[in-house]
Formats: sequence, C-alpha cells, structure tokens
Amino acid sequence: MRIWVTRPLPDVVVDAARACAGEVVVRTETLPLSHEELRACLRDYDVVLPTLGDMFSAEVFADVPSSRCKLLANFGVGYNHIDVAAASAAGVVVTNTPGAVTDATADIGVMLMLMSARRAGEGERMVRAGVWPGWHPTQMLGLHMSGKRVGIVGMGRIGQAIARRCHFGFGMDVAYVSRSPKVLGFPAERLEDLTTLAAAVDFLVVAVPGGAETHHLIDGAVLGAMQPHAHLVNIARGDVVDEEALVAALQARQIAGAGLDVYEFEPHVSEALMTLETVTLLPHLGTAALEVRTAMGLMAVDNIAAFVAGKDVPNAV
Repeated sequence: MRIWVTRPLPDVVVDAARACAGEVVVRTETLPLSHEELRACLRDYDVVLPTLGDMFSAEVFADVPSSRCKLLANFGVGYNHIDVAAASAAGVVVTNTPGAVTDATADIGVMLMLMSARRAGEGERMVRAGVWPGWHPTQMLGLHMSGKRVGIVGMGRIGQAIARRCHFGFGMDVAYVSRSPKVLGFPAERLEDLTTLAAAVDFLVVAVPGGAETHHLIDGAVLGAMQPHAHLVNIARGDVVDEEALVAALQARQIAGAGLDVYEFEPHVSEALMTLETVTLLPHLGTAALEVRTAMGLMAVDNIAAFVAGKDVPNAV
C-alpha cells in the first residue's frame, strides 16, 4: 500500500499515516500539484492525501483510465477542487475532514468582522508607516459591532459557529439564508432570499461550500442591496464572491468595507483590492493553528486507516 501526501503536514500526522500503511511519501513542495503530478499520483499510488488547489478534474481522471489510486483522503472540509462524480466513476472514494475546522474558521470570521468594522488593518498600516499623529476624538471612526445585526449566508457548522459567537459574545441579532430551516440554540430569523438578507443586516458573512452552485453567489446585485455602512466577510471559497463586483462596490462606497480570507484567483490578489484601505486581507488563515491542522490531518488518516482495513470510511463525501 503506497500513500502520497501532497504537502508537508505536522509530524504527528505523517507518523500516524506511516503506522497504517506500508509506504508513505511526503511531497516537500507547498504549491498545488502540477498537471503531471496529478496524473502520476493516480497511476502510482493506492491512496493520495491531497488538499486545496490539487485540481482533480474530470479531465485528470479521463487521462488515467485505470487508476491505481482508490482513495483521495482530502485534507480539508472543502472539496470543490475534486470532481467527485468523475472520481466515483473511476472507482475512487473521496473523503474530507468535517468538524475539525469549524471553530478555527469561525474565529477568523469574527476576527475579520471586527478588523473591518474597526479599521484595524488601516490603523496598523498607519502606525507602521510612522504617520500616526496621536489620538484624537474623531480619528478613524468605525462601526461598533456589539448589538448590530449579522446575516449568515449558509447556516452549516461554520455558519452556526459564527452566529453563536455573534449572538452570545456580541449581543447581535442573527438572520440567515439556507436551503432549509435550522434548529438552533439561539434566536435567528431565516429570510427568504439572499438579496433580502443583504439589505437587512450590518454584516454579511459568507459561509457556504465552494462549487458551481455557489460561484459568484455574492454578485453585484447582492452587494448593491447592502447598506452603505455594512461590511462583507468571506471565509468560504474565493469565487463565491464576484471579486470585480466587490472592488466596484468598495470603490463606489456602496458598502463600508470587507474582510477576506480567501480570493477568487488565489493565491493572486488583485491590485485593486490591495490598494483599497477599506478591505482587510488575510492569507487564508482560516484553519492556521497547529492543533487544528493536526486534527484535520489525523481525521484524514482515520479515513485512510479505515480504507486500508477494508472498512467503511467515516467521512465519505
């Protein structure tokens, strides 16, 4: 049994993988797999542990009609970089790591809400540039977050964790859109459509899965419905937000600000976004804590161990 890990992972994760298989090869590069590597790993390994950016498209599977690989144990909850239907047709099981990322990603979401509303990035740049003139009563006035209304786009695990923090931590009213009503441990209003939600909240937080169904879900119409003092936060997938429309909305001051941890053409960030003081930019830090990345890796290894033992994998997608 040969396993290929496509990126460096915490040592404890690699050790756990080696404990359940004969040979584990860890790729040392941190960039996504190349076209050649995508095809080679399907030909040469029984199990692959891929992650964000490793684009296992239908074309990749078509180029390897007799795939030796039978399991893609994805490192991460999102798997829109894998064509699951094509994988299934090729006899390849796909798993992910739900739950392990929830709290860490929710924390980043709330942090971006605060940073955007209170102009934290802009303020830090001022201090670092040595141009802060000192405190005065009307300097860098932002939006007070406590008691405001937050709109959650996608009330899954992460959306609920963000909403819970907003309600209990900041006394915020919660509204949301989702495919179905949710039974929650706090008051929340489900609105009928996204545009109505956008118009009714002070913060619009995007927490939906990536993929064709949510591509450009946050478009010019949604951004145009938001109130001028409102802030957009995206911790989902970059292409859920139409980045060109977001830049236009920020430049026209249709909205007050945005906090982004993901980007439509990641890792490329548009020059227009980088020049805007009203947007907070993070380098995809959603799960960037050692404990969280370790938990994600061990969950992926649990899927591998079950597969190697001939058992049902616990987190099939």
